Amino acid sequence: MRHIGLILTLLTLLIPHPVMAGWEGSARLQTTQESTINIQSPVPGQALQGSVTISGNSAVEGFQSSEVSFAYAHDPTDTWFLIQYSTLPVQDGMLASWDTTTITDGNYSIRLVVLLTDGSQVKQRVNGLRVRNYSPIETDTPTPIAPSLTPAPGTPTSYAPPTATPSPSLTPPRPTPTPLPTNPAEISTTEAIATLGKGAMITLGLFVFLGGYLGIRAALRKRT
Repeated sequence: MRHIGLILTLLTLLIPHPVMAGWEGSARLQTTQESTINIQSPVPGQALQGSVTISGNSAVEGFQSSEVSFAYAHDPTDTWFLIQYSTLPVQDGMLASWDTTTITDGNYSIRLVVLLTDGSQVKQRVNGLRVRNYSPIETDTPTPIAPSLTPAPGTPTSYAPPTATPSPSLTPPRPTPTPLPTNPAEISTTEAIATLGKGAMITLGLFVFLGGYLGIRAALRKRT
């Protein structure tokens, strides 16, 4: 009896368990699908503006549908907002087009979820995306050094300072008065005195002539 029990125990250990084998196959399929599904663009830490193309791969065995969504970074509620729903698998192409102008600037995450025909899901996520439509984009470009008057090695030592360009004056110059032309009818003081003198002499001559005329006439009357 002891030998029979030992033989039964050995047979039990040698026969593979069907449930265990199925679980190993499912785990192997899940790992393969997760390694195939991916978001190729954008990449973590990338700055985004305007309409952004989200590209990658969702074509896996047992594909039923896919969803591309976004969420606020460090959101404790883990709330996701749908960008694109599709029933067609994508092989290394555009998964969705994301218009980032409809949301506020900040840091976000995007996620690709593929629903399989057996009811399971596989996911891929990209974190640290920086939406910068209305704020400056952070850059690591070094600040340019201000030019120095000290010449670099190998350059001529002479230096001509720039000539300052005078700024235009806002006050217009005063116009120079232009003298009027001489009036031909204008009479000078000397000419006026000479004219008055001539008039007086003519008047005096007329009185003398008239007096002489009257005197001669009176003398003629007395003779008659």
